[in-house]
Amino acid sequence: MIYLIDASVYVFRAYYSMPIEMVDRDGNASNAVFGFARMMSDLLERLRPQQMAVAFDESVLRASFRNRIYPAYKANRDPPPPSLVSQFQRCRELCRHLGVAAFGSTEYEADDIIGTLSCTLRREGVTSAILTRDKDLSQLIRQGDVYWDYGTRDQLGYHDMERRFGTAPERFADYLALTGDAVDNIPGVPGIGPKTAAVLMKEFASLDELYGNLERLPRMQKIRGPIALRARLNEHRDRAYLARQLTGIACDVPIEGGSEAVRRLPPDVEALDDFYQRQGFGPTLRNQGRRLAQLPLN
Repeated sequence: MIYLIDASVYVFRAYYSMPIEMVDRDGNASNAVFGFARMMSDLLERLRPQQMAVAFDESVLRASFRNRIYPAYKANRDPPPPSLVSQFQRCRELCRHLGVAAFGSTEYEADDIIGTLSCTLRREGVTSAILTRDKDLSQLIRQGDVYWDYGTRDQLGYHDMERRFGTAPERFADYLALTGDAVDNIPGVPGIGPKTAAVLMKEFASLDELYGNLERLPRMQKIRGPIALRARLNEHRDRAYLARQLTGIACDVPIEGGSEAVRRLPPDVEALDDFYQRQGFGPTLRNQGRRLAQLPLN
């Protein structure tokens, strides 16, 4: 199994849970780096994985390929606080010292990197544990995979996805194309909420199948106002397909190396010591780094 970590989730969580007064030797905020370092070190010591990768968002807001499709994509989001921006780069440096592969792209989002690695490794017979709390990544889960918000929730398997997110993983991007996604400023079909979308995605395998069989809607017993719904879907067909271009995770990010690119290396204890000293961290993380260097991989 490969462990794929959505860095933003855990860097942001650390930033807002650790004291902002934590600073490095130069007086720069280091609270997010500390929280992320503690999470990564605990994870490595607990699991001792042979394969792991961390995906970072380097395509800053309004700069990914999705913004060329729809300029308003994520336009509702505020940029990260200035005291957090520089900490992302230090978190990526930390991964290198820990011997963990880290990836970022100015064109693609972290979701796309995780999707590409998951699909690539699946073709090699490797299942994935995706560490995140981002619902969008649920669309990647297949038999044997795990969706896991590390530290707060239980691990979820393929058959848990529909109960948690409203539809099967394979249909989740189409489901979001119908409902829209306010978090990412993606418009859906007006008047279609989660319940209606869930019923439609249980009846139809995809957005294409739905639009190819709209005449079936008036015969569906579980849909309220099916004739009006059919008209609304027809009217907003272009909007639904625009949303579908945005909600689907790209699994073709140019990443070379396959399973070798995500093979864990031993921590560089000397580099970790220097890094932790520069960040102003105490001996606990340094001692943990030395233990990690001695542990065999599972």
